[in-house]
Amino acid sequence: MSATMKAAIFVKPGTIAVEEVAKATIERDDDIVIRVVRTCVCGSDLWFFRGLSEQTPHSQIGHEAIGVVEEVGSAVASVKPDDFVVVPFPYSCGTCPVCKAGFESVCPHGGYFSACQAEYLRVPEADGTVVVVPGSPDDYDDATLASLLTISDVMSTGYHAAVSAEVKSGDTAVVMGDGAVGLCGVIAAKMRGATRIIAMSRHEDRAALAREFGATDIVPERDQAAIDKVLSMTDGYGADAVLECVGSKQSFDTALGLVRRGGVIGRVGLPHDVTISAEGTFYANIGIKGGPAPVRHYDIAGGLLDAVLSHQINPGRVFTGVYDLDHIQDAYEAMDQRNVIKALITL
Repeated sequence: MSATMKAAIFVKPGTIAVEEVAKATIERDDDIVIRVVRTCVCGSDLWFFRGLSEQTPHSQIGHEAIGVVEEVGSAVASVKPDDFVVVPFPYSCGTCPVCKAGFESVCPHGGYFSACQAEYLRVPEADGTVVVVPGSPDDYDDATLASLLTISDVMSTGYHAAVSAEVKSGDTAVVMGDGAVGLCGVIAAKMRGATRIIAMSRHEDRAALAREFGATDIVPERDQAAIDKVLSMTDGYGADAVLECVGSKQSFDTALGLVRRGGVIGRVGLPHDVTISAEGTFYANIGIKGGPAPVRHYDIAGGLLDAVLSHQINPGRVFTGVYDLDHIQDAYEAMDQRNVIKALITL
């Protein structure tokens, strides 16, 4: 068996290489090693690709994967070789009070993956991290495998936005962002019973997919024009819930302007230069919740795995470009240039 594997490597902003590196191995008795079947490029990966955030040169990258268990550590009890698993982007112990409360993404003993765009992946704290899928990858078609990959991050993150925004039956919900997370947020808002879902999008391909997923209205305006538009659509009151799936100052300021008094903003976009006014939110009774998504909790207890397997939802539609690992530079460039919504990598 080879001691090396192919992996995507960040070289410098704008350049991703595929190199032979040491194969992932068991390092602790609670580890497993999986053979990656599908991985992908995330919108958050574009921050370092564009040079807007720090990334160690010549480091492995990627935080979304599904795959087959190859090896298990001596302390692992929940999975065995040949099991098919979803790997959430956070790893977690699964036993501490934070994990038991359903917030594995901020487990004090956990962390975040950064080496999933590779042929093999070491998964620490496996019993508290992975989500087991019935059968094997061969039992599923490509569309279902793509949807299973989304519940390693973007579908679960979109769902976290809806849960954090407290979307409930009959609500009017606004989704900020028309990337993969925002589009999955549309699915999530519909799952939670919103009857009016306003997607903020100015790209027709993404708006069309938002409509397919359940958006009732599309608003292309930005900044104050977007706020005025949503207020005019809601008799001046604003939206009951806002799913903020971008993280930029522009997006968050717009969310604050169009949420109704007493409404809630669920934020899952990684914040960049965002400032929240304590007095502004206080006097409007605006709630702000959210952060990194507790993927495992939503996949299992929240029912996302079952919803994918029963084809109740089809979030894999957000993958509009398919590449192999050797062409991952093309995948990054396609996402950077907005030629695809989300790039799927097959192995």
